[in-house]
Amino acid sequence: MRIFVNGDRHEIAPATLALALSTLGYGGKKVATAVNGRFVPAPARAATELKDGDQVEIVAPMQGG
Repeated sequence: MRIFVNGDRHEIAPATLALALSTLGYGGKKVATAVNGRFVPAPARAATELKDGDQVEIVAPMQGG
């Protein structure tokens, strides 16, 4: 399936957000996620199914002082 992650096109096989994050190298990292503009909390990622053409946003927290 084709999805867009932070505006970049990706071809992936996984059907859930959690599997997609793992496939894309974000597994285990603390990130915020949204699918088609809707925030998806970490506990809901395994149940969030992706569809062809979905827009996924992944944001990593920044540290600073």
